[in-house]
Amino acid sequence: MARTRIQFQKGLSEARFQALYGDEEACRALVVAWRWPSGFVCPKCGGVDHCIVGPRRLYQCNACRRQTSPTAGTVFASTKVPLTTWFRAMYLITQTKQGISSIELGRRLGTTQTTAWKIKTKLAEVMRIAGDKERLSGRIEMDDAYLGGEKGGGKTGRGSPGKKPIVVAVETDEKGRPRKIKLKRIARFKRARVKALAKRIIAPGSTVVTDGLACFRGLADAGCEHIALATGGGRRAARHPAFKWVNTVLGNIKSAIVATYRSARKKHMVRTLAEFEWRFNHRVDLAAMIPALGRAAAISKPAPYWWLKTADYGA
Repeated sequence: MARTRIQFQKGLSEARFQALYGDEEACRALVVAWRWPSGFVCPKCGGVDHCIVGPRRLYQCNACRRQTSPTAGTVFASTKVPLTTWFRAMYLITQTKQGISSIELGRRLGTTQTTAWKIKTKLAEVMRIAGDKERLSGRIEMDDAYLGGEKGGGKTGRGSPGKKPIVVAVETDEKGRPRKIKLKRIARFKRARVKALAKRIIAPGSTVVTDGLACFRGLADAGCEHIALATGGGRRAARHPAFKWVNTVLGNIKSAIVATYRSARKKHMVRTLAEFEWRFNHRVDLAAMIPALGRAAAISKPAPYWWLKTADYGA
């Protein structure tokens, strides 16, 4: 197999990570710069003149006297975990191709599994929100798929308990190489559902190639050029050259979920997919993943634990 620049890039070593993000003061300075890139702005009145007060070095607005921590009102808020732990979590989550479970993350961070789960899930939510701001365009491969599987002795195949329907889409460049992906859960494969999903994730005028499943007619309803190819299903469809990358991506996701999480839980499926999607779409520069995720986290809204435990999404 030919060596590729992306696959064999140097990445970010442990030593380099420690030099850049191993100090609490350095991490705090980065959060401040990411949250207020043009300088402090009061979240209450919008004032910019300020002073820093108290042992916690809060930012106090000179106009309204509101005191603000750099982490207040962000995903880092209301946590006793040091920023260095947050940054190491970002490092461990972004630098591994298959992801990392909350159990293993807790071991590596030196925290409980519950604390690691909160950090990981909050960061996955940041990835989801940031990813939803972008859409695919140009030539796109799309396919339907199911994640999960039968439980011991149960029915196998698509109708088995625990199967979750998802849509996989891959944007390719002029040479047919993958650029970006979208991994989205969908309630059911219906034309109206696909139309609604396409409007969210695909730019109008894009060319989308599918296997001709009836629900994909919704792509044309969403303003896309839809090319339906009869693949015949089964292994023949998996080997069809028009769907090379969408099948590769799907295979990698299934393997990673089994290796890292053992199974895919419906309750947290959307964030699990968002994590894989975000890593793939930022794979060109592994070292830049932490600043990219950090900037998104610094401008995000708080994600309370109770909400993370109950939130679910579907198209």
